[in-house]
Amino acid sequence: MTRKIALITGASRGLGASTALHLAAQGVDIIGTYHSNLVEAQAVIREVEKLGGRAVMLPLDVGQSSRFGEFIAEVSEALRSTFSRSSFDFLINNAGIGLHVPFVDMHEAQFDQMVNIHLKGPYFLTQGLLPLIADEGRIINISSGLARFSMPGASAYAMMKGGVEVLTRYLALELGPRRIRVNTLAPGAIATDFSGGMVRDNPQVNQHIANDTALGRVGLPDDIGGAISMLLAEGSGWINGQRIEASGGVHL
Repeated sequence: MTRKIALITGASRGLGASTALHLAAQGVDIIGTYHSNLVEAQAVIREVEKLGGRAVMLPLDVGQSSRFGEFIAEVSEALRSTFSRSSFDFLINNAGIGLHVPFVDMHEAQFDQMVNIHLKGPYFLTQGLLPLIADEGRIINISSGLARFSMPGASAYAMMKGGVEVLTRYLALELGPRRIRVNTLAPGAIATDFSGGMVRDNPQVNQHIANDTALGRVGLPDDIGGAISMLLAEGSGWINGQRIEASGGVHL
């Protein structure tokens, strides 16, 4: 039986790394991307290999759409040389950065950075990769609980994630003839180094979120890696065009 292959952007740390390991444990091979830290990327490769899988890590800045053509050529070559394939099965648009700036203080350059990384990047990267995604494949776009509820300082970031959720529905409709399922996974607050490790390292922030969460704690990377692997499992094929929040029940 041919092993599935997942392409995960931002796979060297945090949610992306957790997703790579959860999928590898289910027998899925990995093409991951990293922004600048090759050491972290190589560590993920070793962990995937310990689970019996194969992994390739490629550099990618999702905010630089002008270079997507080069990246897509590298993906095609990796598929051929490492996996003896011409296509992959799952695309997880995960890479991103946080930004907490009050609306009145937002600069246009900061706003444009959010657009390039969180909206324009996934849009045109997915478009460019479509010829390499197998029919009956899956796409998961990572959003945020902040697209459902509002917190000060997150206006630009949340706007972009709202756009990603709309994009998901349109992709599900337009890729339906190829039987490619497209869904949004929206994490709540997760204890990672995202946004400078604010949720993980600030006890006051951590406790405040835990108090507002039905399950009484903030999320962990494995909570999201597990949720994504569930959405990519065989039994979830009838889920399409949906927003699924994995937040432990925050702000219910």
